[in-house]
Amino acid sequence: MADVRDREISIEQDHLDGVYRRLEEKIQEAEFLMRDAARRGQVGTPGALAERDAQVFRAGIHLNRLNNEFEDFLFGRIDLLLGKDGEKGPDGAYTSVEPADDAVHPDGTADIAETLHIGRIGVLDADYTPLVIDWRAPAAAPFYRSTPVEPGRVVRRRVIRSKGRQVLGVEDDLMRPELTARLAGEPLAVVGDGALMAALGQARSHTMRDIVASIQAEQDRVIRAPAASVTLVEGGPGTGKTAVALHRAAYLLYQDRRRYAGGILIVSPTPLLVSYTEGVLPSLGEEGQVAIRALGSLVDGAEATAYDPPAAARVKGSARMVQVLRRAARGALDLGAAPPARAGRDEEAGEAPEGQLDLGLPAAPAGPPERLRVVAFGRRVELDAAELGRVRRDALSGTAPVNLLRPRARRLLLDALWARSGGAGRHQDPELAAELRSGFDEDILSEDSFTAFLDAWWPELTPRAVLAAMADEKRLARWSRKVLGQGEARRVARSLSRLDPAGEGPLSVHDVALLDELEAVLGTPPRPRRKREADPLDHLTGLQELMPVREETQWERAERLAQERTEYTHVIVDEAQDLTPMQWRMVGRRGRQATWTVVGDPAQSSWSDPDEAAAAREEALGNRPRRRFTLTVNYRNPAEIAELASRVLALAMPGSPSPRAVRSTGVEPRFVVAGEPMGETVRAEAARLLETVDGTVGVVVAMERREQAARWLAGLGERVVALGSLEAKGLEYDATVVVSPAEVADESPAGLRVLYVALTRATQQLTVVSGRRDQPDADGVPDLLRDDVPPELLGE
Repeated sequence: MADVRDREISIEQDHLDGVYRRLEEKIQEAEFLMRDAARRGQVGTPGALAERDAQVFRAGIHLNRLNNEFEDFLFGRIDLLLGKDGEKGPDGAYTSVEPADDAVHPDGTADIAETLHIGRIGVLDADYTPLVIDWRAPAAAPFYRSTPVEPGRVVRRRVIRSKGRQVLGVEDDLMRPELTARLAGEPLAVVGDGALMAALGQARSHTMRDIVASIQAEQDRVIRAPAASVTLVEGGPGTGKTAVALHRAAYLLYQDRRRYAGGILIVSPTPLLVSYTEGVLPSLGEEGQVAIRALGSLVDGAEATAYDPPAAARVKGSARMVQVLRRAARGALDLGAAPPARAGRDEEAGEAPEGQLDLGLPAAPAGPPERLRVVAFGRRVELDAAELGRVRRDALSGTAPVNLLRPRARRLLLDALWARSGGAGRHQDPELAAELRSGFDEDILSEDSFTAFLDAWWPELTPRAVLAAMADEKRLARWSRKVLGQGEARRVARSLSRLDPAGEGPLSVHDVALLDELEAVLGTPPRPRRKREADPLDHLTGLQELMPVREETQWERAERLAQERTEYTHVIVDEAQDLTPMQWRMVGRRGRQATWTVVGDPAQSSWSDPDEAAAAREEALGNRPRRRFTLTVNYRNPAEIAELASRVLALAMPGSPSPRAVRSTGVEPRFVVAGEPMGETVRAEAARLLETVDGTVGVVVAMERREQAARWLAGLGERVVALGSLEAKGLEYDATVVVSPAEVADESPAGLRVLYVALTRATQQLTVVSGRRDQPDADGVPDLLRDDVPPELLGE
């Protein structure tokens, strides 16, 4: 058997060597194109410069892809029977799915008619024969979808494990074991115990492995589903939801790059999950085409670094905050702006010189000006606080965002001053009256003091400043009257006290959603377009006289649009069950015209009111048709860990089925009762697991213990990490230590679901450390994890 394995590895090594030789040729071609493009820019004509920019853009992308040497660039192979038709697809492979009628001989033998190698990107030889099929191509689908029940043309499926340019091993699955198949006249060899189990057994690092080598049929159907409308995917822990979401992004780009390039957004719940997954897309042959953002990073210029207590988080995430924020945006106008100096005022006489405005500043130390005076037609015209209040109410009756109502407010002020001045009765002739009014408006608008009044009376509000204003408990109680309870308003105000008056300071992930809502409520006044910086190539090519203002290049435009983009053509939401109603509104604004893929698991939701979140999700998705998929197989957890987690699932969501684990390790979860201090026990268990497994160890604690746990583990090395219960979502480790299940469960109304997530992070071993609140039995098993859950709750 060892001889057969070595021979098959050698065969795959020869093929991989040929692939890399071809890749080197393609890299040389791309580098030649880059050099040729640079020479075109020296020709000295606008056309040559534009052609250079376009060619550099295309060649640069191609070269960047080719220069990425992936750990397992070539990862799969399928050996196929003769197909029903002989048509070749654009990738050089035959398009047939089912075998020809005479593919299997009457004596049960068959010849392999076609062999396809599957990899990160497609590679053709000089004669356009496929050396590697892109994993997203239709011809590669049988690699993922073929099963012994529905094998199609596939006789043997092989997973190839490699590192750099060296093939390390092969693992085969025989899809048609009843056949005696031959390849080039020789019996078809079969190596290993199964490709899927080999892929699942690899040690984890702190970054996510893609699953292109081990995607199974139900996952592949989701990845390749049509992009139109909304694709909803549900699945329990370990079913590959996150990986499916990332692979779907790469697949959509492959299928319709013109539509989706640069326009796909993947939303993850935490920065940890972003850092864990961001390396997957480059390894799938895509880089720079998809934006992966944490919820706390979706708003430009904001980054969530703080953590809200559960009680404050529940209020901030609620849809009720929409009404509170709308009131706050209007109420913030009453706070006014810092008053400017009263230039031009005659302090002794108490009057403004003729032609000047008396702003009446400051009428109140912490409010807008309460009086506006102007001298017109030889007499003083004044608007008092009551009239200014009426003007403001009229202006706010419009539906536009508050900042965009400023021109309306300015017009209403002018109307009120005009009415007070008596100018309307000075001329009966409409043309003369219109001319007089026009001159009146121009005179007032030309005064700097009127602009200063308007700036103080109707300041341009920023989302951060309004959010900071909500830190005043009395003020927020007034703005949230009959919407929030007194205690709720107090908790929100106190959580915002970390911000300074301008709104600068640490933000939570919930604050970021509030900022986005305020951005929509306030609106952004138009800004003058920023002057583009000069390109040094303008001087090098001698084109400055011909093109005084050089047009934006295709590359520059792509970079600018990527930075400015706030809406996308396809939005993928990972761990969607955790989004609050306010976060759904934030994400929804980025996909108003988009198609969607939404993946999640209600049983893992950390939000306390799933019905409210579901309503917000439906509003964000609109009336687009829905296509639903369910992933049922747990590839992450061994059966021993999955069975323990199912006990908590039965308590958290009675009747919910657990995903089926596909493997067993024979290693039962370990239960340990913590001594005093608890940290010594946790550290000892983490150290023990580091000796036991080759990969990573995650230590999951209640959110309030995160910093404490990091100190417990100091000095154990990079393979171990401490994380809060809400940060564990979507992550996986070779081994996990879950500290005090009771503390995790008691953190919030959704605590049992959060505990369920924590227990399902391990791929090999799980240790549970009980504290005082866990009430462990004689075997150290805490009360929440004992096996006396009534059978009717298990959902089986």
